[in-house]
Amino acid sequence: MSKLQDKVALITGGTTGIGLAAAKLFHAEGAKVFVTGRSEAGIAEARKQLPRDVEVLPSDAADLDDVQALARHLKQRIGRVDVLFVNAGIARFSPVENVTPQFFDEQFNVNVRGAYFTIQHILPLMSTGGSIVLTSSVAADIGMATTSVYAATKAALSSLARTLANELAPRGIRVNEVSP
Repeated sequence: MSKLQDKVALITGGTTGIGLAAAKLFHAEGAKVFVTGRSEAGIAEARKQLPRDVEVLPSDAADLDDVQALARHLKQRIGRVDVLFVNAGIARFSPVENVTPQFFDEQFNVNVRGAYFTIQHILPLMSTGGSIVLTSSVAADIGMATTSVYAATKAALSSLARTLANELAPRGIRVNEVSP
């Protein structure tokens, strides 16, 4: 039997890169997979690359209405989520003296606010024994020049993973991070 047989997996930011690779793997391991993306071109390309029974959904993690609509769709469509892979994120780099409030807010809105409220809205669908995985980055730990905002968002996700791991453990939900 495959590791994820009969499990339901949601991968935010699942139309490219790590998320797309995870979607392929989760599907191969037997999961019913849903992925999100915000780019029409990315969504179209993911639909070509992924098996037909993987649902590729337009959803912008930074848009709370989209996050709420995603949770409603999943509740109506399948009723539960066993694996939530919070992978949606953006990476922009700039020297600190050139960072604008818009530059800062864009990354925090997608990478932190989007992740937080995605978890909050999907959590009622999570089953006992479920798993939440957040994508962080080594940038949160190594202090690379021009990554101050991006690294801060990823450090926030690392902290969130540790905090939610403790908060959700009594509910039988594991929380981990991957830090590529």
